[in-house]
Amino acid sequence: MDSLDLTACDREPIHVPGAIQPHGMLLLVSARSLSVEAVAGDVEGRLGAADWAGRPLAEIIGAEAASRVHEGDRSGAAGAYIGPVVGAAGERFDASVHATDAGYLVELEPEQRLLTPVGVTFGEFETVAAAFERASTTEALCRAAAQEFQRLTGYARVMIYRFLDDDSGSVLGEACADGMRSFMNHRFPATDIPKQARALYLRNLIRVIPDVSYEPAPLRFAAPRETPLDLSDSALRSVSPIHVQYLRNMGVGASASVSIVRDGVLWGLVACHHPVARTIGFDTRAACRAVAGAFGRQLRARDDTDSFRERVRLRSFQDDLVALLSREGSLQEAISNHVDEIRRALGGDGVAILRGDDLLTTGRCPNEGELRALAHWALKRGAEQVFATDRLAEIYPTAATFQGVGAGLLALTLSVSDPWIVMWFRAEEIEIIEWAGNPHKGMSDDPAEQLTPRASFEVWRETVRGRSRRWTPAEMEAAGRLRSSVIEVWQARGLMELNRRLLATIEEKDMAIQQKEFLIGEVNHRVQNSLQLVSSFLALQGRSSNQPGLAPALEEARRRLTAVALVHRRLYRSDQVESVDVARYVEELVADVISSLGDGWSRSVTLDVAPILLPTDRAISLGLVLTELMINATKYAYGGEPGPLSVIIAEDRANIRMTVADKGVGASTTPRRGFGSRMMDALVRQMGGELNREDNAPGLKVILTAPVVRTNGADRTSESTPR
Repeated sequence: MDSLDLTACDREPIHVPGAIQPHGMLLLVSARSLSVEAVAGDVEGRLGAADWAGRPLAEIIGAEAASRVHEGDRSGAAGAYIGPVVGAAGERFDASVHATDAGYLVELEPEQRLLTPVGVTFGEFETVAAAFERASTTEALCRAAAQEFQRLTGYARVMIYRFLDDDSGSVLGEACADGMRSFMNHRFPATDIPKQARALYLRNLIRVIPDVSYEPAPLRFAAPRETPLDLSDSALRSVSPIHVQYLRNMGVGASASVSIVRDGVLWGLVACHHPVARTIGFDTRAACRAVAGAFGRQLRARDDTDSFRERVRLRSFQDDLVALLSREGSLQEAISNHVDEIRRALGGDGVAILRGDDLLTTGRCPNEGELRALAHWALKRGAEQVFATDRLAEIYPTAATFQGVGAGLLALTLSVSDPWIVMWFRAEEIEIIEWAGNPHKGMSDDPAEQLTPRASFEVWRETVRGRSRRWTPAEMEAAGRLRSSVIEVWQARGLMELNRRLLATIEEKDMAIQQKEFLIGEVNHRVQNSLQLVSSFLALQGRSSNQPGLAPALEEARRRLTAVALVHRRLYRSDQVESVDVARYVEELVADVISSLGDGWSRSVTLDVAPILLPTDRAISLGLVLTELMINATKYAYGGEPGPLSVIIAEDRANIRMTVADKGVGASTTPRRGFGSRMMDALVRQMGGELNREDNAPGLKVILTAPVVRTNGADRTSESTPR
């Protein structure tokens, strides 16, 4: 779908549909008086409440259920269960409640109780968790999850659907009844689930459409209302007509979706389809949420285990290789004797080593002329000592001529002045993507039809060329360690040679090394002293000034200066000046900010920071944004007094995600336009990120999402062939 259609779908206000699905009923209740202000569904017939407007809730759903409304609100759970309700004709309903700005939303759905005793249900859950742990691969885990959700829900087709880096989705596991079409390993374009829909999936972990042919039941208000009622957390919320038509085009009569959340990020969905109308009750949905949670935890454990094993394997390979290089004669001779081990160390199909005019290759590589030209280009990127890409032709167009053997490149620059570079190559892996329908098909030019979903889900095969197998973060990290190790061996051998040939000048060489280290230490000392002097001057100026507002402004400037000084100290102590350990940096930065805020703040601030390596310039920007957000929280959320403040930093695929949340007075989600806000906006733009503000109920939650590394934004090369 083209960009116009994507933008239009992303703007659809699906959270305020003004109606619900008619199998249930909804009541909007005043938070103060618990009187009914609006309804949707057949309240008059099914509850016998013809004169519902302004009546107490207890008269409509019973005193016992109504008495639990405030208790359900205090639980903080969306859709907290408040008990069974008996209708006018003896029909039984499950009642749930959640609080909104407009009041309490009480939802009633036909009761469908599980007949299995609670003890048996818990036993089954333990069996499911054990089955997840026994799965040998991610594919096997997804297949087991699909089978379990099909058993729980009874739907004919259940798919485990994962969001990819480009927000498209891929079906990794499926349980399919006879007669239902399989979508296993099919890809769905990102436009099938717009951004605002993904946001609601993160808020509501389970969504049910019992009958896609339903007629929406509109909201009816006792008094006119200017603003639409937000139904974001409503289980009965009427869904987009576009999505309903989409399901009809797939031949689906009923659907349910369960969100798979990992580390607070929407990893994927459990998509359940049935050819005819079908629903699942409150108890079954609770079981689905529990199984989805266990599935998400198992996914994280599996990824962490695989990453650890990969790092251990690469570290062992690196240690063996360095030992081989250290034992033999000259370094050049040692490398020549072990070039194949160097190739296999990082899983390359070929490797080329250029030092000066000498070129050494093994495996599948471009020809000599292409290699020398590529090495010259890569050496110009000397600041990137480790450079990796799985689509070289997008940034180095000449590579299109040899992408059959070199679609992917990992380049290790050992020296720029004395040209020395190691290049690992990975051959092109032509990928055949099976889309569920043509993802590139345009829509009608008629504006009235721009939001019509595609009608065909026939297999559309797309051939993607110019890509190799991706270099993993563990492999790039291992390349950086290998570079350091080789340089250490190189330097050690150089020193040994100098000891043999220039014994008379060894004392002078040692003195030169000591002077260099002293100079570096002196420069660092002077820089730190200068930064400390400026910080002290700002603090002194703030204390001695009587000008209103100047002292807080100077204190904010001092904290921003501290964020930069911390990065400088971390770089001086680190072996890698191009990156910063975010966890250690943020811990030091927050500790310094807390110390300047006074007693009480050390017990109020909580940290949950993942160990992420971030480029230095991006770490500085992140630190300044974090400092600014903490300053804002102290000023606007708590008026300078200590209060709960949480900082969470996690890795989301290729992005870093930082959340700063308070429980204060609930500042406006509209950004301020002061100096700090303008500076923060500039930093976020510089990082290529996005800053979102959300109501933390109470308080404010600010979420920064930005790429870990800069992206080139190049489009992929592809050939599409329908079948």
